[in-house]
Amino acid sequence: MPPLSMFWFLPTSGDGPYLGSPEGARPAAFGYMRDIAVAADRLGFGGALLPTGNTCLDGWTLGSALAPLTERLKFLLALRPGVLTPALAARQSAALDRISDGRLILNIVTGGQPGELAGDGLLLDHDERYALTDEFLTIWRGLLRDKSIDFNGKYLTSKQGKLGLYDSVQKPYPPLWFGGSSEAGIEVAANHADLYLTWAEPPALVAEKLAAVRAASAARGRTMRFGLRVHLIVRETDPDAWVAADKLISKLSDTTIAASQARLGGETDSIGQKRQLALHGGRRDRLEVSPNLWAGVGLIRGGVGTALVGSPDTVATRLREYQAMGIETIIASGYPHLEEAYRVAELLFPALGIGKHVEPGRDFQPAEQRMAAG
Repeated sequence: MPPLSMFWFLPTSGDGPYLGSPEGARPAAFGYMRDIAVAADRLGFGGALLPTGNTCLDGWTLGSALAPLTERLKFLLALRPGVLTPALAARQSAALDRISDGRLILNIVTGGQPGELAGDGLLLDHDERYALTDEFLTIWRGLLRDKSIDFNGKYLTSKQGKLGLYDSVQKPYPPLWFGGSSEAGIEVAANHADLYLTWAEPPALVAEKLAAVRAASAARGRTMRFGLRVHLIVRETDPDAWVAADKLISKLSDTTIAASQARLGGETDSIGQKRQLALHGGRRDRLEVSPNLWAGVGLIRGGVGTALVGSPDTVATRLREYQAMGIETIIASGYPHLEEAYRVAELLFPALGIGKHVEPGRDFQPAEQRMAAG
């Protein structure tokens, strides 16, 4: 099998060595985000995910600031339909794709927390939000592909919409990545996405989901690529990795876990989130939900709550099981993200056959310094 493409994560709502504890917590300061992005770029990660939400630094602003400080790193930037217009999003996408010299990827996030979305003025129910997303992407794609569109939908309208003078570097537009476990989400992915993302679940559940996405895509005459979002806890040996996993949640009390599970379950209508919560049921004694797939992160954190735990060879074996299903890109993370980026690159990359792109001893130069030197 060819090497997997490995992306990293920028913790834009904060970071630290323990989950659910202020001990050692690191705020999402720009300097820290810069350090992680530059490290990921040097180490050979293919890209970095910038998440979205009301507790995160704005990804568009941060991505624009980080792009000139990196050379190869792609920016997988979350875009939320319904929070801004598709025409504005098309102009922003074209601009950031130009600023980054063609290193922008859009992660379409319909959103699964009605309370948070209501704070942004979006009051639609679950399936209506996906219907709006479908209309949003129809307009967005039309503007970037054709530079103009007329569209009259149930939720969105564009009357003689035009992109203007500047389009994106990537043609016809920056790639669209999309995740959604519901039937409505899979339908939107099949209509518009270039790559479908799933959170890590036991392999049989992932295989079932990918089969449904393939079938929906094929029915539209389209072929889908696939990616996996997962945390990684990699150490020299399997026992060392399990010690690190236990340490990550060692500051969590049963009371904190119960409160977090009630909050996570009560605030979401996301099918994917409910699937993550069901893996462990909030219990510490059932966290290994599949060999080396550990659901401890999901005791406290929303989104993907699973991590692959083990030695480099063990984790590489598990990742190849997903790769055999069609997964080609891994979007990984680890706490804290700066140190774990190095650990994953130094331990896991060789086991996966991923080569470093930065020559030993070569100093990184930001884009403006390279241009000045030239």
